[in-house]
Amino acid sequence: QLQLVESGGGLVQPGGSLRLSCAASGFTLDFYAVGWFRQAPGKEREGVSCISISDGRTYYTDSVKGRFTISRDSAKNTVYLQMNSLKPEDTAVYYCAADYHAPCTYYSPGYDYWGQGTQVTVSS
Repeated sequence: QLQLVESGGGLVQPGGSLRLSCAASGFTLDFYAVGWFRQAPGKEREGVSCISISDGRTYYTDSVKGRFTISRDSAKNTVYLQMNSLKPEDTAVYYCAADYHAPCTYYSPGYDYWGQGTQVTVSS
């Protein structure tokens, strides 16, 4: 079964950290650009970060630059999103998505596989 599974969400205080994981089964993530998206209540889904295939270049939306870091672990077939200095406005459901042999993009309909999402809540 081809699927992505996110984990690592939860409740954290402002200024805290979380690490989200996106594990693939049934296919190899190394051949996919992997993006992280988030959707807050009442808002549209937005692209947060992406890691490319060939050169491992990383991309971040402006609101998370300097706070979030995306990375791959090929041995574990997993992509991570390390989130530091979290703010209440980071509260959302976070999704990872994989796009086969494609450049990084925040155009979500282009992605082939999506995870089920993991809730991140930043609140005191």
